[in-house]
Amino acid sequence: MKHVVITGGSGFIGSHLCERFLNEGYAVTALDNFITGRRQNVADLTRNPHFQLVECDVSESIPIQQIRFLEDGLSGVLHFACPASPVDFKRIPFEILAVDSAGTAKTVKLAKEYDCRYLLASTSEIYGDPLVHPQDESYFGNVNTLGPRACYDEAKRFAETYVSSAMREDAPLNAAIVRIFNTYGPRMRPDDGRIIPEFMSEALKGGVLPICGDGTQTRSFCYVSDLIEGIFRLFESEHRTVVNLGNPDERSVKEIAEIILRMTGNRSDLGHVPPRQDDPRRRCPVIARAQTLLGWQPTVSLDEGLKATLAYFQSEGT
Repeated sequence: MKHVVITGGSGFIGSHLCERFLNEGYAVTALDNFITGRRQNVADLTRNPHFQLVECDVSESIPIQQIRFLEDGLSGVLHFACPASPVDFKRIPFEILAVDSAGTAKTVKLAKEYDCRYLLASTSEIYGDPLVHPQDESYFGNVNTLGPRACYDEAKRFAETYVSSAMREDAPLNAAIVRIFNTYGPRMRPDDGRIIPEFMSEALKGGVLPICGDGTQTRSFCYVSDLIEGIFRLFESEHRTVVNLGNPDERSVKEIAEIILRMTGNRSDLGHVPPRQDDPRRRCPVIARAQTLLGWQPTVSLDEGLKATLAYFQSEGT
């Protein structure tokens, strides 16, 4: 049986990845320190004999001796451990910096020891507040290294540099980098400060939906099942490159808020709060590389995805 290690395996995206790889016949070891991940995200998976959840901080060490599937080898390492929400940038910046620096180094070392495939979760945040729109993989970005978002933006840029350097060694790392644009869906933390969970949480309790700035800034939201499909295709491919994964359906923040209000039917209001420093004004991926190399593009509409996400938050009693 093929075996993968997924760091951040109890997180929003990580838990969906674990589920997908199990469904594809892999044995899966999820590593997580639960700083933002939640055990409930993988509660159903723990009953699968081919799944193992190991509590550890990969920025400190990877407990090889605890990973029971390693006796059958290792097919891949997917490094998806990293807090990725605006509230986390202020709350735990040094943990973010550590997992994308020391954590990247340790997971790359593990992949090299087993001569296996490596996939790094990067982000559209490496483009910063972009001066080029839409953004393709050749754009170097516009990041304020001293700003409050830099702990995440620059950590991911460092991680990309570390992995790409390992890919250029004499014994090159078999790796690819996925730049993830705004993603949403079930298992998001309702209090993580990202637009969709924050708006849904407030709408469901009849609160005020907080719009940063004037609400004309844009995002391009990709439903989680579409993202997971792209990640799996990239992992299984032989491509050693960086690939944008996201939905080029660009919407304003205010429009998203209005759609969510309409879906919930609750009497909530829109409120404006000061804009976040260095918050990108526009964000939209060019996905031509993913389409060409992977035959991938998103299939879930915004309306369909928001309805599924809202149903999740309602079931959670948010």
